[in-house]
Amino acid sequence: MVNIDDFVKRLEIILDYYALNASSFADRIGVQRSSMSHLLSGRNKPSLDFVMKILEVFPDVDLYWILNGKGSFPKNTDEVTEAVKTPAPISVNENFSGGDLFSQIDYKEPQKIEKVSSPEIKSQNLVSEEGEIEKIVIFYKNGTFKAYNP
Repeated sequence: MVNIDDFVKRLEIILDYYALNASSFADRIGVQRSSMSHLLSGRNKPSLDFVMKILEVFPDVDLYWILNGKGSFPKNTDEVTEAVKTPAPISVNENFSGGDLFSQIDYKEPQKIEKVSSPEIKSQNLVSEEGEIEKIVIFYKNGTFKAYNP
């Protein structure tokens, strides 16, 4: 959960860092000035869209820092590149009892579906408890369709 008072303090740090007032900051990130004012006064909580706009326009702002104060501002680019270079450790479950990952998989051919042509459909009595069928529409994966009126 984001503490609104702390979020506002961090937002003010960003404003000071970039030497912007609230209205020019709102203009830069593309939000209404009134929403910025309501946020700074504590009346409104920041939306996800608001936070994402800050991160988009100001790449030095760290997501975790703006939301909960963890991390640093401005972003330490060495930490970011190091995180990209170092892969996360993979935990191995020693009790794994699955089969060989590279063993042969038995592939079964899908069964063929019998296609019924339109004259056969028209010759059948297509009446159910709900009433007589007015139209049958078949949609194909390529975006086309065929309509049958029995």
